[in-house]
Amino acid sequence: MSEDTSTEGPRAGGRTAERYDGPPREAPEPGRDSAAEAKKAGDGPPSGGAKDSTGYDKDGRTGVDEPRTPVDERDGPVSEQDALRSLTEGGGHEDPERSEALRAGAIADEIARRLNADASGTRIGTLALFNETVSFGGGFHTGGARRAEPGPGGASVVALDPTELADHTELFVQPDGYEEAVDALRERRLLVLTGPPGSGREAAAVNLLGEALAIDGSGAGGCHRLLMPSAVLEPGWAPPVKHSGYLAVLEDGPAAVERFTSASGGEGGRSVAQWTAVVAALRDSGSLLVLTGGHDLEALAAGPGGEHLAHRPLSPVDPVAVVERRVLGHGGSPDAHADLHALLERTGAALALREQPAVRNAARLASVISADGDTAAEVARLRDPSERVRAWFNRFREPEAVAFALAAAVLEDSGYLTVADAAVKLRAALAQPELAPPDLRFGDRLGHEQQWIELYLPDGAGLAAGPPRVRFRNGLLGQAILGYAWNALDGRREAVLDWLRRLLSHPDLEVRARAAVAAGVLALADPQYAVHRFLTGWAGSTSWPLRQAAATALGVAGSRPETADAVWDLLHHWARGGSSAQQRRLAGTAANTVGGLLGRTAPGRAVAVLHDALDRGDDWGTLPAVAWGGVHLVEQGQTAPLLDAYLAWSEPQDLSPLVVKTLSAFVFAVSRPYEQPVTGPTAPAGGVRVPGVPVLLSELPRHPERLAELWARALARRPVQDTALQALHAWIDEYADRCPGTLDAIAHLLASVARRPGRHRERLEWWLGKWARDRDHPSKNAARLLRALDHGR
Repeated sequence: MSEDTSTEGPRAGGRTAERYDGPPREAPEPGRDSAAEAKKAGDGPPSGGAKDSTGYDKDGRTGVDEPRTPVDERDGPVSEQDALRSLTEGGGHEDPERSEALRAGAIADEIARRLNADASGTRIGTLALFNETVSFGGGFHTGGARRAEPGPGGASVVALDPTELADHTELFVQPDGYEEAVDALRERRLLVLTGPPGSGREAAAVNLLGEALAIDGSGAGGCHRLLMPSAVLEPGWAPPVKHSGYLAVLEDGPAAVERFTSASGGEGGRSVAQWTAVVAALRDSGSLLVLTGGHDLEALAAGPGGEHLAHRPLSPVDPVAVVERRVLGHGGSPDAHADLHALLERTGAALALREQPAVRNAARLASVISADGDTAAEVARLRDPSERVRAWFNRFREPEAVAFALAAAVLEDSGYLTVADAAVKLRAALAQPELAPPDLRFGDRLGHEQQWIELYLPDGAGLAAGPPRVRFRNGLLGQAILGYAWNALDGRREAVLDWLRRLLSHPDLEVRARAAVAAGVLALADPQYAVHRFLTGWAGSTSWPLRQAAATALGVAGSRPETADAVWDLLHHWARGGSSAQQRRLAGTAANTVGGLLGRTAPGRAVAVLHDALDRGDDWGTLPAVAWGGVHLVEQGQTAPLLDAYLAWSEPQDLSPLVVKTLSAFVFAVSRPYEQPVTGPTAPAGGVRVPGVPVLLSELPRHPERLAELWARALARRPVQDTALQALHAWIDEYADRCPGTLDAIAHLLASVARRPGRHRERLEWWLGKWARDRDHPSKNAARLLRALDHGR
């Protein structure tokens, strides 16, 4: 096989030194050589001399087994024996924890992609959140002059002037069920019309009143707005002007409804009587009343006395239809409609309206288009999550709303029940203690208080599609919500952080991963504060999930250009730290971090951190973390930079700690079978991935000389030699048959190793022959490779 010079580059190794290499034995059985001979030779078949409980030769210094203390929890430098044992026993943590690291990394990648996307001109950050003015309101108010008229019971009304009436009625788009609502209003005289803010509920109410009055042939008194809606429930209330239509608008939220019902005394029986009296007063005066509001008004209409009312929830109106009507009027040629739709698609307005389908957004966009304004700029403003987030938090301050918004931001794309349970726990931390569990129904309020959130079913239908899941209509909203809450809700920051910390021990792996990503989003706002407030504590914790959470969070925090340098400096600082148990764990977290998103985007900086974490003299405690960091870099598609680093670090080819650590990390990398991520892309562009097969075996044809040199060094060095032989045996008998053409690639690899000066050929021939002639499990692949090696002399 020829060398692939396009991917290989110059070999870093050169001639493999054999200064510790002795002559191979004449087919000895393991166990025949003494421990002293093995230590002196450092070559040939494993000596099999005096072994400790790990299977390694005793180091000749203590003569006894080292205590099996977990590597991460020891004080002072960790021994070589402990570190190598940790690698052979799984690399320092269990497979489920590695699966968690992979999923967290995949989720972090997706979050970082969203954060760095700027196609729509959106902005997220402290400047956007705090340094811009925001204005918002509901309905289609024109601000025209109003004439106040005092009435009985202290109520006052204003007549809707012609400009306001025209704005509401001339280009009105009827929602579904509009005709039924007209009939209900005429029959019951009082209609409760509910819908979320910005849904056009006020315009619909005005149109309903006008049409019902016109059908009845009355309406001589015109349409009026009740300035004090609660007055209608006071004893003796009567319409101030007969034969009129009345509009009463309740503000959103439970406080407004509580003020409204306070006139009835809050007693169920009295509420029924008051509603009955209001309907009777309307009939006596030949008048109609439409009461509009949100979710809390809807709940009120379903309570005592609601049977006397006509209640209609406002059906959503297609926002594109609203734009068409307001731009083209009631006509418009087919070409005009086509041009308008093309404009909406070209400028991103169609996407913006799908994300924010409220009628008021469509009306504002239509006004810009009609005035030949900058449609693209208006779309950017409409899609900017920062403005929406601050406006929402200014409007909704109740713990219920805030808790669900934050839970959705952390756990977006999770099932509704998972998000709701997390929101309940956060709400408990934000609210006063209660004697009984609160009656919380988040789903009922989503369309009113949380219009930016939608429940959706995964692909499929019915039960096969799975439970409903929660997501934001705009992919950037969740991150903007987290950033705003962390920076602006000063009194709730501690509760939010404690809640997020508890999510990191949630039994659902996906919840833990998303909580770690959310911590990275919080760190983006002020990395220095986050490092001192929680990231250092997590990174140095004795808990693996907390250390993994810190690594994931730092990967997200370092994905932005403005924070990347600070994160890399921190990782180098941790990697170069002292030898205490806590400082060692910080170094291990740094190595774990660079194996993720940061390593893929800056592999040169990543291997520099791995070197700092590995080159710590006689302290071997960071070897497992560095070895895993190398595996993850390979899986991120950064094989060449890692192999070049391993070649450079092991260049002395002696028994110095850095050389042995480096070759041990290499053997670990060639031994780890690839685990396909649960989410995210299955392989980087141009990568070769076969589930269950080490990536370095799959990529062997792309890096033949690098891998041959490292294999040669590992097979010639105690104590790495034993595990290297085991890894080679696994390549030949466990993995080669899973990848077409792999056995031929291994044959070329072994031929390249055998051509190097020294006793590499003799060693390979001895072991291939032993595996081929094994009494219990003779290896056909080893026999084939041995023949190929003989033919290639």
